[in-house]
Amino acid sequence: MRLNKFIAGATGMSRRAADAAINDHRVLVNGKTPELGQDITGADTVMVDGRPITTPTKTMTIMLNKPVGYVVSRDGQGSKTIYDLLPQELHHLKPVGRLDKDSSGLLLLTDDGQLHHRLTHPSFEKEKVYEVTLHRDLIETDYHKITRDGIALEDGLSKFQLDSINRSKTEWRVTMHEGRNQQIRRTFKAAAYTVVKLHRVQFGDYTLGNLANGKYKNV
Repeated sequence: MRLNKFIAGATGMSRRAADAAINDHRVLVNGKTPELGQDITGADTVMVDGRPITTPTKTMTIMLNKPVGYVVSRDGQGSKTIYDLLPQELHHLKPVGRLDKDSSGLLLLTDDGQLHHRLTHPSFEKEKVYEVTLHRDLIETDYHKITRDGIALEDGLSKFQLDSINRSKTEWRVTMHEGRNQQIRRTFKAAAYTVVKLHRVQFGDYTLGNLANGKYKNV
C-alpha cells in the first residue's frame, strides 16, 4: 500500500495532507524518513508526529438527539443517563464532548479513538452550532460584546457568532469552535441573561436534521 494512502486511512488526513506531512519530515517508517510514493507492508511501523499509527479497524459511531433531563455519563447519581436511551450493545460507545443535563440535541458517541480526537482536540477547530433561547431580549450592546469584544470568564475571554433565528431577540443561533464547560450558558450569565433552552444542531460535518428527540442512528 502507498504510504500516503495508509496515513490518510489511519488519521483522516487527505492524501495531499499526508504527502505534505511526509515532505515536512513528520513521518517515520521503521524509524527512518520515507520518500514520497513509498510503499509499505503490514510489517512496517509508521509514526506521524511521533505517534504510531495503525490500520483502522471496524468502528461504530452513532448520533443521538439527547433530550433535556439526561446526563452524559454512565453514572447518573440518581438522574437518567444517555445510556438509558441506548440498547446494551451500544453501551461501550464513548460520548464525543458533552451536553449538560438541561441541554438537548446532537450528541455523537463512538468507539473510534481517532475520530474522537479529531472532533474534540482544539487544534481541529470543529464548528458547533446551537439554537439558544434567552429569558429576555438581547440588547445591541451585549450582542456586540459577545460577538466582537468578548465576555471575561474565569477561564478566559469568551466570544462567538450570533445569528437571529427569527424576528425575536430572545432566539439565537450560536456558532463556535471552542468547547469549554458550559461556555454558552456562562457567557450569557456574565452578561445578565439566562439561557432557558440550548439545543445543538451541528457538530463538525454532522447535522441533527430531523432525527426525533431521544432517538439515535448510525452515522
